[in-house]
Amino acid sequence: MVLLLAGVAACGGSDDAGKGKQAFEANCATCHGVGAVGTNSGPPLVHQLYVPGHHDDNSIRRAVRNGVPSHHWYFGDMPPVVGVTDEELEQVILYIREVQRAGGIY
Repeated sequence: MVLLLAGVAACGGSDDAGKGKQAFEANCATCHGVGAVGTNSGPPLVHQLYVPGHHDDNSIRRAVRNGVPSHHWYFGDMPPVVGVTDEELEQVILYIREVQRAGGIY
């Protein structure tokens, strides 16, 4: 886990991913944790379950817009995230993917 977190912290990323980090921290980190490493309220997105081959970008879009019933974890259902613009959502997805790559997930 230490190496994973070091990789996440080292994620420099693109400008859009930097904006995505800000939007993620404002809208997602309460449950998914700073750096997307999870909390007691939500799962880590830096995890094999969330790689593009298993949960593609459209899965993230649908989850944010519509919510998603609990299916891999026992945190309960994820509600829709209100107030995130389409542009912010795309930036959040870029951020999540960059953090996953920095963490060695894919």
